[in-house]
Amino acid sequence: MTDQAIHAGTLVIGFGMVGHRFAQEYSQLRPDTPITVINRETGDYAYDRVQLSSYVGTWNRADLHLDRLPANVTVVPGRAVSVKPETREVVLEDGRVFSYDELVMATGSRPFIPRLPGNKLPQVHVYRTLDDMDGIRSAIEGVVARHGDVTATVIGGGLLGLEAANAVQHMGAKTHVVEMAPRLMPLQVDDAGGEVLSAAIRELGVEVHVGAASREIRESDDRVGGVVLDLGEQGEIETDLVIFSAGIRPRDSLGPDTGLELGPRGGFAVDRQCRTSIDGISAIGECAAVDGATYGLVAPGNTMAEIVARRLAGEPGPDFEDPDLSTKLKLMGVDVASFGDAFSQEEGRKELHIQDPISGVYKKLILDAEGKRLLGGILVGEAGNYSMLRPMVGSELPGDPVSLIAPESGAGASAIGVDALPDQAQICSCNNVSKGDVRAAIGQGCHSVETLMGATRAGTSCGSCIPLLKSILEGEGIEQSTAVCAHFSQSRAELFEIAQATGINDFPAFIGRFGRGGGCEVCKPTLASIFASLHTEDHVLEGERAGLQDTNDRMLGNMQKNGTYSVIPRMPAGNVTGEQLIEIGRIAEDYDLYTKVTGAQRLALFGARVEDLPDIWRRLIDVGMESGQAYGKSLRAVKSCVGTDWCRYGQQDSVAMAVRLETRYRGLRSPHKFKMGVSGCARECAEARGKDVGVIATENGWNLYVGGNGGATPRHAELLVGDLDDETLIRYIDRYLGFYIRTADRLQRTAAWQESVDGGLDHIRDVVVEDSLGIGRDLEEFMARHVTHYSDEWKATLEDPEKVSRFVSFINAPDTPDPTVQFEKHPQGGRRVPLMMPTVNAAK
Repeated sequence: MTDQAIHAGTLVIGFGMVGHRFAQEYSQLRPDTPITVINRETGDYAYDRVQLSSYVGTWNRADLHLDRLPANVTVVPGRAVSVKPETREVVLEDGRVFSYDELVMATGSRPFIPRLPGNKLPQVHVYRTLDDMDGIRSAIEGVVARHGDVTATVIGGGLLGLEAANAVQHMGAKTHVVEMAPRLMPLQVDDAGGEVLSAAIRELGVEVHVGAASREIRESDDRVGGVVLDLGEQGEIETDLVIFSAGIRPRDSLGPDTGLELGPRGGFAVDRQCRTSIDGISAIGECAAVDGATYGLVAPGNTMAEIVARRLAGEPGPDFEDPDLSTKLKLMGVDVASFGDAFSQEEGRKELHIQDPISGVYKKLILDAEGKRLLGGILVGEAGNYSMLRPMVGSELPGDPVSLIAPESGAGASAIGVDALPDQAQICSCNNVSKGDVRAAIGQGCHSVETLMGATRAGTSCGSCIPLLKSILEGEGIEQSTAVCAHFSQSRAELFEIAQATGINDFPAFIGRFGRGGGCEVCKPTLASIFASLHTEDHVLEGERAGLQDTNDRMLGNMQKNGTYSVIPRMPAGNVTGEQLIEIGRIAEDYDLYTKVTGAQRLALFGARVEDLPDIWRRLIDVGMESGQAYGKSLRAVKSCVGTDWCRYGQQDSVAMAVRLETRYRGLRSPHKFKMGVSGCARECAEARGKDVGVIATENGWNLYVGGNGGATPRHAELLVGDLDDETLIRYIDRYLGFYIRTADRLQRTAAWQESVDGGLDHIRDVVVEDSLGIGRDLEEFMARHVTHYSDEWKATLEDPEKVSRFVSFINAPDTPDPTVQFEKHPQGGRRVPLMMPTVNAAK
């Protein structure tokens, strides 16, 4: 060791997910051993690269940060340039020298960039790190500032390529995907699945070019700063930037000079205990070649990290086994999954297919020669059964194979369950956790999903196995926690009571006192909704509350699948004036919007850009309209028939009552959206019994029905009480909605809530009609405060310049749109091409 060397203890080169996992594991086994991690990326946190695309829109790196490591781990910024095994030293680019007792190479991988002419132009980018994402974002903003629109082309139609395409489309670019293979995701899906996937991706506005070999990238003669991608026989693409996402290569440049043996396709050659060819040096993750094979998934990297941590701690475990390469993901809103040997060539194999080109669903199971043992499969368009099918690979199936991939409404949809899985079935492939491991943890007292995740690490990576954890707990007869998320142990109803009792409406103060951590995409919108329900005098975008909202609430409009927004003004009971109709038509023409009459008797405008929203709202407000709250978890609309004014069968004035109800409950934030309907007679033209709150006229007054619709399974509302006068009807609806808002779970519709309440509808009737809990007046006062403090969110936003300033596509967006910019037309009218979305966690 040289005199100037800094002693590092156990030294890790690389601070990605696998380097972080090793440091975490080893520090737990040897908490007194110093560990030093060399990090070449920006920042002192490791981050979840699997969720890289979720960075788009929020642009908050902290959302992806992994847990901070214990005190015995030191993270050092820098880049290692040489390793000297003879003196056990590592030299950094800035000249610093670190000595080590053990060295762990966790250098990961680098993007593969084909040797095309022009691949070093400034318009060429890669998609791999947060810094890459920031660079792509900056480039897109620069193009928009110059030209008003932007086109991006992604080279690579595999998993990473489609993630990159999703990201740049969300940033506002018209997007092309170029794949050399004859189908998208050639390693995961077959030809038939690739066709379904390509059709679904094209439907979302992305141009797909398969079987296309990129030949050259050259500067464009027609567009300043643009380039042309030459695809040979398939022509050329005029584009503003090119993003390579065509695979990865092990980052093994330290190997040759160090004397480390490399694998035949790169990567540090290691044995099954992840030891390299030089004593004292191990390699893990994407930079490691185990028996010549490298793996680009986090699951095998985590396994390697655990193997090396245990070996260095003197507690060696089992050797590395060839990993399960099953994958499940949602690409641009399209489910894609493959599991087991999806391309099995086993002699005598049988293949079972379901293909529905109308709904865009393709499912394939590969079975052994007897048709009993599952070898693998492919799911495109709908992958709900993946979590059950993957653990069955290699096992004899519990029933008819058709039932395993039949549509959810089919007779065999519920033929299988987690109880059918043997203990050796793998529940979590990311962390190599079996059903037996989960059951053992349950036996040791882990009786919630959260404690199971902590004890086994199942569900802590991609999260796709969390539903299975819950199913196993339920199968063991263990009642599940109603905690909102890992940051709060309380249920939504308990959080509501706490917020009401304390008056706290500041999230940092609330979580600091009653929760833990920094919050997440579950608890933040939940608390935002609770605060809005209790403090209706405050705007939902006031101060730090804006950051708690999901996309729809944050933008006061419902985000569509192409990144644009809907504008739906309120039209109580479907009433609209001629002046308002004319202005809606003018707005649709001026902003090139698709217009539709909704099922709730309203007119909806689709395709609005972010920066257009305030001007559209202003014009609607000028003709007496206001926000229809179509974006919120709140009252959507009150549907009505024409009532006694026009219908000879009408028994009560349904139109007037519908207007009264909509005016009373507009803007009321609740656990989920809710809808209402008022029919003037038993002929039910308003379809009131299909609503969360339905009112039907009788000769003696009004019948009140509750709990209709309810989500995936349509349900009729049930009679709560009948023959009510106007004031009693309003009073009971006040109480019903107030009780629902206080006690329902997050995103629980009224029908599901009524089923979950102890005593069901009978208990709710006792509370609402008989006031059995003595809270009737409290619930009425709660609603009265809402009515008193209601204000139109669109109008209040326009009155606050700071709030209006948020409605821009880019930080440096031009003040006025470029009049020369042309947009692709939607087949039914309106623009198809979006600009940048502000975030990606839009609520449905």
